Amino acid sequence: MLTEADEALQRATAAGDVPGVVALAADQHGVIYEGAFGKLSLGKPPAMTLDSVFWIASMTKAVTAVGALQLVEQQRLTLDEPLVKHLPELGDVQVLEGFDAAGAPKLRLPRRAITLRHLLTHTAGFGYSMWNADLLRWANRANRSLREPLLFDPGDRWHYGTSIDWVGRLIERVSGQSLEAYFRAWIFEPLDMRDTAFALEPDQRARLVGSHQRRLDGSLERVDAYTPYSPPTSFNGGGGLHSTGPDYMRFLRMLLGGGQLNGARILQSESVEQMARNQIGELNVETLPSVAPSQAHDIAFFPEMATKWGFGGLVNTLETPTGRSPGSWAWGGLANTYFWLDPSRRVAGVILTQLLPFRDPQVLALFERFETAIYQTSRSSSVA
Repeated sequence: MLTEADEALQRATAAGDVPGVVALAADQHGVIYEGAFGKLSLGKPPAMTLDSVFWIASMTKAVTAVGALQLVEQQRLTLDEPLVKHLPELGDVQVLEGFDAAGAPKLRLPRRAITLRHLLTHTAGFGYSMWNADLLRWANRANRSLREPLLFDPGDRWHYGTSIDWVGRLIERVSGQSLEAYFRAWIFEPLDMRDTAFALEPDQRARLVGSHQRRLDGSLERVDAYTPYSPPTSFNGGGGLHSTGPDYMRFLRMLLGGGQLNGARILQSESVEQMARNQIGELNVETLPSVAPSQAHDIAFFPEMATKWGFGGLVNTLETPTGRSPGSWAWGGLANTYFWLDPSRRVAGVILTQLLPFRDPQVLALFERFETAIYQTSRSSSVA
């Protein structure tokens, strides 16, 4: 018999809202739901399966945060030291204050040094050009020899951006390993995440989900982003990983378990608690209007409440309409992949699709229906 979660996912693929979807949920005892519906891509390819491989984009950030906190636990990094000692190139970064009459960027030195805390909380000043007109103008017109600028002085505001890319470089510099090698040794192998990687093996490429673009009329088209496939030459801690639903759920279950899974301890419980705690004080996560609508819609999660940022993702301060507890945290990836983790109710979930633009309304509605069904089921089970 189909569950409510099954029905929500099946209806979405049958209606053509998404070509295919994989979703899983877990509690403190293990996986409580897993489902795969639809196809790998539009047309007549194989059916979606649980081991289908997705580009998880910014869901990489939570993995990179875990890697950095491991180094903090090992006392090889601290949260508040100036990072220029490890990354001298950060000393070249300047604050963008607009453009002069000739269109040249107006730049100045930042008033304080960038720290790991700034990077993990997106308060360093880095942004993404798809959500900032000045950065888009800078990317299109600025001298290419200049480093990516800051939008404000470190610590002054929250703005989502490339900070975790820098954290990935920091891990490489301090550990002496590539990010691929570090993740594999310290996170993926201990958690048995065999299908999570920056570079894909041939069998993983055969299971790779097709990329899609939502047209203005709401229909979808296939875009062959991975044809031909080219292995990465560098490893982006802010968005470079591929993974599967079961693999990423192992990562979430580790966090749900206070930093350990099946006897493998990845983080201390205190570090896991920090990931979910408000780390930006009186600052709030801001609404970010999109300036690249083909890539992303506005970022405006839970506009009815103040939201914060931990060391891992967005922290909701009130209970959400789906049932998510205050103090839960979540984030997603550009191609409409999303996860949440609820430490209070000990529930976590992940839903994976592969289409642009980010924050697609149909996918967000599906995510909401799926999450609601999981909370309703878990409540019914606890009462029973």
